Amino acid sequence: MTPLSHIRNFSIVAHIDHGKSTLADRLIQQTNTVAERDMKAQLLDSMDIERERGITIKANTVRIDYLAQDGETYVLNLIDTPGHVDFAYEVSRSMRAVEGSLLVVDSTQGVEAQTLANVYHAIEADHDLIPVLNKIDLPASDCDRVAEQIEDVIGIDASGAIAVSAKTGQGITETLEAIVKHLPAPKGDRDAPLKAMLVDSWYDSYLGVVVLVRIMDGVLKKGDQIRMMQTGARYGVDRIGVFRPAMQVVDELGPGEIGFINASIKQVRDTKVGDTITHDKKPADKPLPGFKPSQPVVFCGLFPVDSAEFEDLRDAIEKLALNDASFSYEMETSAALGFGFRCGFLGLLHLEVIRDRIEREYDIELITTAPSVIYHVFMKDGTQQDLHNPADMPDLTYVDHIEEPRIKATILVPDEYLGDVLKLCQDRRGIQLDLTYAGARAMVVYDLPLNEVVFDFYDRLKSVTKGYASFDYQMEGYRQDNLVKMSILVNDEPVDALSMMVHRDRAEMRGRAMCEKLKDLIPRHMFKIPIQAAIGGKVIARETLSALRKDVTAKCYGGDATRKRKLLEKQKAGKKKMRQFGKVEIPQEAFISALKMDE
Repeated sequence: MTPLSHIRNFSIVAHIDHGKSTLADRLIQQTNTVAERDMKAQLLDSMDIERERGITIKANTVRIDYLAQDGETYVLNLIDTPGHVDFAYEVSRSMRAVEGSLLVVDSTQGVEAQTLANVYHAIEADHDLIPVLNKIDLPASDCDRVAEQIEDVIGIDASGAIAVSAKTGQGITETLEAIVKHLPAPKGDRDAPLKAMLVDSWYDSYLGVVVLVRIMDGVLKKGDQIRMMQTGARYGVDRIGVFRPAMQVVDELGPGEIGFINASIKQVRDTKVGDTITHDKKPADKPLPGFKPSQPVVFCGLFPVDSAEFEDLRDAIEKLALNDASFSYEMETSAALGFGFRCGFLGLLHLEVIRDRIEREYDIELITTAPSVIYHVFMKDGTQQDLHNPADMPDLTYVDHIEEPRIKATILVPDEYLGDVLKLCQDRRGIQLDLTYAGARAMVVYDLPLNEVVFDFYDRLKSVTKGYASFDYQMEGYRQDNLVKMSILVNDEPVDALSMMVHRDRAEMRGRAMCEKLKDLIPRHMFKIPIQAAIGGKVIARETLSALRKDVTAKCYGGDATRKRKLLEKQKAGKKKMRQFGKVEIPQEAFISALKMDE
């Protein structure tokens, strides 16, 4: 049993690629938590997709025993968090389970937009912060400039910032000492009724549902009868353990400790993230405050390519939603695609990751429809509807006006690319709110319509700034604008998966780009195919995909010209009939590529 004064719980926060996971590796290695032969780079990033993309998606926990220089042994619980804006909810949740944070800043690049956003999560959770300047082994490293930047931009004292190279291991001992000396020990009462926060849960095919908990008060032992305070479900605890990255079973968890429990939970929906776990017989009087639920920002439909796999897809989505509290879903049907789910995500990277995980982990091929955001549609009779899917747009004659969601975007960019960034934001109907300088970098704040950001704003921003800009945003509410629904017709049939909401001034440009793109993506058929973009009954753009031709006159040589004409007329009549009854197959790649709109 570890006394409270010898426990430290902390997370590592930083911008993408500033070295969080590598620093976690060094801390694990330095304290011999994992045998040398089992060490590998980014040890805590266990999913294939995390290792492939080189990003952290899930926050991961590890328990480290550290023998400090004062001769005492401390238990350190470390949570390695993601850096990407799409997984900010994962970060804010992890923060609530710990008392302090290591703020990692790349000493060659300085403070980035996501550094700021993650620091604010930490400050909201009332954390003590230790600034760590990473990558000091690189020749471009400049610790003094970056420390000054941390003080200017974030406003925390960086005079005692620790200089570290997570790659070579320099400065790791100083980091461990700083954690023990400067971060607060957790508070908690061993004799009070049990209060444990449900931080995360996931599905394991051998153990069933595994629940990650942080004990606030009381003690949790094997065999205890527990109750979830939100759902009221009751369970008996089968096993308790901690992560030294591998699961290790222990007898009990006391106040301030972080570990996992198995309680033969069958239904994934019984474990709600942020719920309070207490003893069934001697419950706590009131639950912990929990987390505010995440607001999905981007919606899209997921449909199985083979409609027989619908039940498998439902199962996969339920298991993923357990593991990822920021992902929401509901059933939907589509004329073109059959049964599927309308899913909500925190951003496009989140969408891609979920799609990849379903395809890999559950082996289901998916069709993804155009990402869209929620619009508020105000009718002439005074009622209001939420529009998730542009295909469900009510008849325009009954619509009074439409409001769209706006965001406040913060972009940090080197001075020489500022013009390109301002132009990009103006093109996307942005309104400039603020422009200040932090050293040689400009910090631009824009009010942008979310609809314009959802598609490919991030990719465009990276390409116009050669990857040097960083971007973070928060929701700002709704505003009225002149929006219309644009439908895409292929061979006179509307393709509901490609309909989208656009601003009237930009509809023609968007429609023309879409038609040109589809013309290259749809394979040619034996008959000619018109591809049109329309608003209501008015066609605003058209491309025609020419037919494949068989040379029917090849067998004619010499003789009368009327023979050739007769054969061609016969072919023409056949193609006309084919076009009436022919079905146009739109390949899956065409859907995905058509939705990645470029300027």
